[in-house]
Amino acid sequence: MKEAAEEPTQTRRKLLVNLGSGPKTQSRLPAMFADWREFRVDVDPGAVPDLVADITDLSAIKSGTVDAVWSAHCIEHLYLHQVGKALTEVHRILADDGFLCLIVPDLQAIASYLVNDRLLDIIYQSPAGPVTAHDVIFGFGGALARGHMNMAHHCGFTAGVMLEKLKEVQFAEIVLRRRSNLELAALACKRASAGAAQREALLAALEL
Repeated sequence: MKEAAEEPTQTRRKLLVNLGSGPKTQSRLPAMFADWREFRVDVDPGAVPDLVADITDLSAIKSGTVDAVWSAHCIEHLYLHQVGKALTEVHRILADDGFLCLIVPDLQAIASYLVNDRLLDIIYQSPAGPVTAHDVIFGFGGALARGHMNMAHHCGFTAGVMLEKLKEVQFAEIVLRRRSNLELAALACKRASAGAAQREALLAALEL
């Protein structure tokens, strides 16, 4: 596995690890990361990441060397019993002032589609095609039909479950936000921020 390379101290840019990055052409990171050095991690070699790895094993990345971890629509592809191990690895690689931004499908938000028997209704159009409630819960059907079985979802999150999993890993500060397109987002800081103003500024920069 390819280890995250270190830059000379005098020229060092902040390091962002993008977990479950997908192909570089599909990257949709917030503008705040434009000048950061992105290190892409994905289990699929076809995505041509910097590191091909299961996110439960980030041993190729040194402890305390990462300024931020971005993980959008990734950990729901794990089984629930694997989530704690993945989050522990994230906590390990983060610097003391580092943070995790985590985005997953919001099962509480999608519940209204289930109770109203709208499982296969199109909710929104994505770059990959129309997305239904079934796709949000179980994984994008178009990708699965093409044989990309790693796109299947094996677990899901409500706000309470997300908060519990992050607390178990001892993140010092956790903020949850609901987003459009039935997404649940979490900002988890390894140590508490200096205050509410700093926290809100970071949330805004992360487009949460």
